Amino acid sequence: MSATSFNPAERLAAIGWAREDLYDFARWMFLQRKGFPWGKAPHHRVVCDALMRVFRGECKRLIINIPPRYSKTELVKCFVGWTMGQAPDSEFIYTSYSGRLAAASSWDIRGMLQEPAYREVFPEIALREDSQAKDEWRTTAGGIMYAVGEGGTITGYGAGKHRPGFGGAIIIDDPHKADEARSDVIRQGVIEWFQNTLESRKNDPENTPIILIMQRLHEKDLAGWLMDGGNGEEWEHVCLPALQDDGTAIWPEKHSADRLRMMQLAAPYTFAGQYQQRPSPPEGNIFKPDKIEVVDAVPVGTRFVRGWDFAASIEEPGKDPDWTVGGKLGLTPSGRWIIADIGRLRGGPETVEAALLNTARRDGPGTRVRGPQDPGQAGKSQAANFTKLLAGFTVTFKPVSGDKITRAEPFAAQVNVGNVMMVRAEWNNALIDELRVFPNGTHDDQVDALSDAFDELNINNFGMLDYMQQLAQQAEQAQQAKSNDPTNQNPH
Repeated sequence: MSATSFNPAERLAAIGWAREDLYDFARWMFLQRKGFPWGKAPHHRVVCDALMRVFRGECKRLIINIPPRYSKTELVKCFVGWTMGQAPDSEFIYTSYSGRLAAASSWDIRGMLQEPAYREVFPEIALREDSQAKDEWRTTAGGIMYAVGEGGTITGYGAGKHRPGFGGAIIIDDPHKADEARSDVIRQGVIEWFQNTLESRKNDPENTPIILIMQRLHEKDLAGWLMDGGNGEEWEHVCLPALQDDGTAIWPEKHSADRLRMMQLAAPYTFAGQYQQRPSPPEGNIFKPDKIEVVDAVPVGTRFVRGWDFAASIEEPGKDPDWTVGGKLGLTPSGRWIIADIGRLRGGPETVEAALLNTARRDGPGTRVRGPQDPGQAGKSQAANFTKLLAGFTVTFKPVSGDKITRAEPFAAQVNVGNVMMVRAEWNNALIDELRVFPNGTHDDQVDALSDAFDELNINNFGMLDYMQQLAQQAEQAQQAKSNDPTNQNPH
């Protein structure tokens, strides 16, 4: 089906359905704007029906939890466009964790209202000629769209109308940035901005709707806080996990059930929140160390990085201080990872410097050295001193960003899909024990060192969710190749 494959009667009927129902409007506008049918899924109807309840006044406070890239923002933009057509004087405040993203969505909605296909559905709607800004535009009927990022200024703007019927809404589209949601300070800042700034922007305190649509990122994210009674109101909750309780995929054309299970295996903590909408505190399930294969030799052609994690304190009687750890990780020509050596020590600066130099000499100049750079001038000075100490070797010191789980998950994903080996050695058991209880164990120095080494070997520009999907695809391809290998066929 194409945008031009309708006869006049069919087109007239489709326009009529689009005017009456948000779901039909979203499908019709996608076809008209993109030129090909929308890959619809049952959950799209669920989201549209919930938003229609808001339009009809049946729901004033709505939370929709939905996986990333499952048409969340597309449906919200269609909701604004559709309701603007129904009530052109509607006033909206549209927010996201990023002002740039909020403004981009606002601009897309503005562009939608100017499309010929939209004007066929809602011929009465018109924009003011002076509405040229991405983050603020108005209709000739007095409608307003104001887009702002989390923490931004909203002084002088409101949402909704103090009159009967739908008159706009506050829309919150992913208020938390995924790689910041585990920070208590940043996460609480989002909640305080909602309480102190955004919530007060309702033109009708009782009847202006608030819609929060997001992927879950933490037990105490904005959705969790609101559902726990944070602002004292009751919220309708629409929860859409990617993998259903019966084991089927909610959108199999997007992710099959097998693909989802592989993604879950690769990064269980991230998957639980962002895909299943059931965030929970980590309970030592980040790594599945039993998946690590023990080997007796390192494959020829392996490239190595030794990552270092430095202890903040030295050994004292009666205490169990952190270790200084150097973890040597390699990437083999076949694309598998191998832990070749773990060096652990406790001691003062002179002992650490000697270990750094002696280990680098033992590894040889072909092994890159990667270390963490603490914030501030002290961290820069330490990095400069170590770089000078290791003159002649390839050395990288990088500032530490994100929490321990965030930094460890890419490496954990490779462990969990069975793509990591380790050389048989006396340090094996201590490493396995630490991996098994991370991040709740007494020590996590080996994890930190190996995670940094992995990062150095695997520099990339894609996020964790893309990485999970890439791993799932690789695992499927490997399984397919194995099943097609005639040496693995059962002759019986």
